[in-house]
Amino acid sequence: MTKDQGSSKKNPREIALDAVMDITGNKQYTHTVLSQILKQYQSLEKQDRAFITRLCEGTIERLLTIDYIINQYSSVKINKMKPFIRNLLRISVYQLKYLDQIPDSAVCNEAVKLAKKRGFQNLSGFVNGILRNIIRNPEKVIFPSEEKNPVEFLSLTYSMPEWIIKDWLKEYDYKTVKGILETTFQIKKTTIRCNLDKVSPDELKRMLENEKVTVEPGSYLPYAFHIENYNYLNDIEPFQKGYFQVQDESSMLVGAISGIKEGDCVIDVCAAPGGKSLHGAELLHSTGQVSSRDVTDYKVNLILDNIKRLGYTNISAKVQDALILDEESVEQADVLLADLPCSGLGIIGKKPDIKYNVTKDKQRELVLLQRNILEVVYQYVKKGGTLIYSTCTINPEENIENVRWFMNQYHFKLESLNPYLPEVLWSDTTKEGYLQLVPGIHQCDGFFIARLRREH
Repeated sequence: MTKDQGSSKKNPREIALDAVMDITGNKQYTHTVLSQILKQYQSLEKQDRAFITRLCEGTIERLLTIDYIINQYSSVKINKMKPFIRNLLRISVYQLKYLDQIPDSAVCNEAVKLAKKRGFQNLSGFVNGILRNIIRNPEKVIFPSEEKNPVEFLSLTYSMPEWIIKDWLKEYDYKTVKGILETTFQIKKTTIRCNLDKVSPDELKRMLENEKVTVEPGSYLPYAFHIENYNYLNDIEPFQKGYFQVQDESSMLVGAISGIKEGDCVIDVCAAPGGKSLHGAELLHSTGQVSSRDVTDYKVNLILDNIKRLGYTNISAKVQDALILDEESVEQADVLLADLPCSGLGIIGKKPDIKYNVTKDKQRELVLLQRNILEVVYQYVKKGGTLIYSTCTINPEENIENVRWFMNQYHFKLESLNPYLPEVLWSDTTKEGYLQLVPGIHQCDGFFIARLRREH
């Protein structure tokens, strides 16, 4: 059988299983693998595509919990199993525990069929036995006590590595940490920013609703919406016409806080896929210039695709390593956007593989990388100009601690964010010049933004 013949006969469960194997075995990003798969299987019914997404994302989200459950029933522990069998059991346990609409018998039967189809006839009984044991004896799974072992309880209940929970508990109280963890399992709607240069928010809402897309207002900004119940983004006419950009509200707040005004020169040093750069171009109202940069051709091409779709002429994109000084840019920027590489712990709800791949050592390396980048790119800011520092994490070492380090090294000072923010986000820290958005407290991704003015 050729590869094409085999793939054409795959059902949604098998497609999801292959995706999970790719993510867990090859350390691929969930969103990247899913995006490639949904592109490959565009002909599938909307319902099947939604099932593949839910099964793949859900299994990865709940991985530690699922493995804990399987280990209660299997004499062969999960890390000793063949990768195919291990991941087949994982997607099957996810269906049994978290997808109520699928009959238990169907889950078992489909798992056995898949084992046989993929050459594991001799292990199909093993798979069947474990799944039927889980169905018949659910009481066998005993989770740690929340009172006696709170960290272990949170880790296994919310499938989060213990070291991350311990770190968060140093910074936030138990209730807040539990709230952060709960948000990681909430269904994520797509958040979009209306392109005000082309259409008003009300007009965009009407257009989307005419295409049967469900539209809800954002939480903080009048040009933000949450959308759902669409099949494929590229099929939506307002998207093709550049009337909106997919972007979380936390990221949109960077543009709001930047204070970009007509005629400004804006440099975005780690820009892909370009949401903040494009927002900057819009805020310039066809004046000024945005220089959007990233480190690889692939990333810059993502920016260029979005520039073309939205139709801006006051923005350019180029490959530029943020660690290498671009002499021509020294003291050219009225506004510098520095949304720097980070641990990503604020967006685990959207990218669940992050929690398994980041380590304390990697986090420390990122803190140093951020400092190394800042030491180069601050030079692009004009005297009196603005530097916006942001990350998509909730780890203080990568956020306010790095800002304080930076101010100790260079002539920059924090400026109040309150003139740029909706009142609901005002706080002691926003008055000082920075905002830490926390999932469960704020209605958006976990994100950090600081506004700094260059003094001389």
